[in-house]
Amino acid sequence: MVLGEYDIAVIGGGHAGCEAALAAARLGMKTVMFSISLDAIGNLPCNPSIGGTAKGHLVRELDALGGEMGKAADASFIQSKMLNKGKGPAVHSLRAQIDRKKYHVEMKKRVENQENLQVKQAEIVNVITDEDNNVTEVVTHTGVEYKVKAVIIASGTYLKGKILIGSYSRESGPDGMFPANELSENLRRLGIELKRFKTGTPARVHADTLDYSKMELEEGDEKIVPFSFETENVGKNLVPCYLVYTNEKTHQIIHDNLGRSAMYGGMVEGIGPRYCPSIEDKVVRFAEKPRHQLFMEPMGLDTKEVYAQGFSTSMPEDVQLEMYRSVEGLENVEIMRPAYAIEYDCCDPTQLYATLEFKNVHGLYGAGQFNGTSGYEEAASQGLIAGINAALKLKNEEPLTLKRSDGYIGTLIDDLITKGTNEPYRMMTSRSEYRLLLRQDNADERLTPFGYKIGLISEERYKKFLEKMDMIENEIKRVTSVIVPPKDANPLLEQYNSTAVKTGIRLSDMIKRPELDYEKLAPVDHNRPTLPDAVCEQVEIKLKYDGYIKRQIAQAEQFKKMEEKLLPENQDYSDIHGLRLEARQKLNKIQPKSLGQASRISGVSPSDMSVLIVWLESQKNHK
Repeated sequence: MVLGEYDIAVIGGGHAGCEAALAAARLGMKTVMFSISLDAIGNLPCNPSIGGTAKGHLVRELDALGGEMGKAADASFIQSKMLNKGKGPAVHSLRAQIDRKKYHVEMKKRVENQENLQVKQAEIVNVITDEDNNVTEVVTHTGVEYKVKAVIIASGTYLKGKILIGSYSRESGPDGMFPANELSENLRRLGIELKRFKTGTPARVHADTLDYSKMELEEGDEKIVPFSFETENVGKNLVPCYLVYTNEKTHQIIHDNLGRSAMYGGMVEGIGPRYCPSIEDKVVRFAEKPRHQLFMEPMGLDTKEVYAQGFSTSMPEDVQLEMYRSVEGLENVEIMRPAYAIEYDCCDPTQLYATLEFKNVHGLYGAGQFNGTSGYEEAASQGLIAGINAALKLKNEEPLTLKRSDGYIGTLIDDLITKGTNEPYRMMTSRSEYRLLLRQDNADERLTPFGYKIGLISEERYKKFLEKMDMIENEIKRVTSVIVPPKDANPLLEQYNSTAVKTGIRLSDMIKRPELDYEKLAPVDHNRPTLPDAVCEQVEIKLKYDGYIKRQIAQAEQFKKMEEKLLPENQDYSDIHGLRLEARQKLNKIQPKSLGQASRISGVSPSDMSVLIVWLESQKNHK
């Protein structure tokens, strides 16, 4: 029974699904998004926060390309903080505590009101292809069929989801939602290799049972930076968070009950995230540490639920309560929702092109946790790229493939499709070799031209962006031309313990001094124009880190040459003499697009690369 025809179907209404569906619809595709429950659209089933170290970069890049997460976060945050402000700008990362319910309402409203997009509550159990492996339709759990030209799988942790609490387990998605049990076998029939991963979440506790007087207060920033470059009316901090610590008693309770943990008791078969470990993992792996940080984070303004960040566990409920109550400030805590581990199916992402389309099924895309990642931000980023590329393919236009030097989104996707992952992948600033270029503050400069070219950035927004770029350029020219005489400069230099000058000094040279910045120079900069904070920030960073930035640009340009040396499609690398066996196997599996990508494959050595380079040159000479 066929009930409709669409260009693109999106399976899943989480962060990846929402971004994919919105992007596809905005690019003119007739789109349908299926969610197991409409009440789970844009859900934050784990931490009620958006952003964080490197994750904040992803959200700002999303926004620069025309995504929605940043805007929804700006509309629903209850506390905002720029992390790592004591370090250089490359690692500054925005993080916001979110009102969970409001975020869901905001995102649901956005997808419901989007032209070209229909939202339906249904479980997709089958993706059907024709004899040429082209996607043709999807089938729901009630047997309803929809004709489609492309499908994006954004199943999150629902795919054969299983909840584990101690020795107890049941088939379930997050938050007690139904799991998606049937699609996995269908995907295997299509030739897609699946893995089993695991993640987990802490308990939610009742705010009135916490003793905040024993905790360290964690307030938001006085000056709030929004996620979206379009947000003009910035909100304000509405709640504090609090910091507490585990102790020896907590650790002893964990050690005494390790065998009752689902993970340590052998109940868990999936691989968990190394960079977001359970409290059991922390205590076992970091035995030398006498304590671990825990943050008490409100779930919203209209609820008493508090998220115990850092206290993820798969222990049974009685042990959970004993652990929690051993912490100072939590002596009388009551658990509202117990912590749990969740297992789910995901794909091996090396089966994907950089467009996030599967190599063996035309028109089938993967996004989010289905691709082996963890985190809302990683999911949303992939959803946007999958939605864009599915639409561009149907429009017969060039795909969008971001390079590693373009953004963290490019780095994320390249890591997944080139190296694969044996655990839930989490974005970190250390994953990028171009950290100084890929700052959160310049995401619009790097990516808004891409968003405009594709059609996700409006003319009005692009015009404002160009005006901002002009303001930055003009102000850099101005401060480079202004010379401050010693009589004006030296009193200020003395104030900040900076070396005095005997002759006039350029404002730009003063900005470059580590102890000075753009704002501090206002008293000697008499003709300074009134500029937006974001412009002033860019002027300072571009001047202060000019030498380092130029070096990274040169590095990126050098590596670009390797990316431009394309390898043949569907090449049988077994025929190339001189390659080691492991290299042949890996190259045949991944089918790298370029020499640059080949060089990043685990198991391809420098000597293998030398062989490849010589072979590629010989192929050109034979033509």
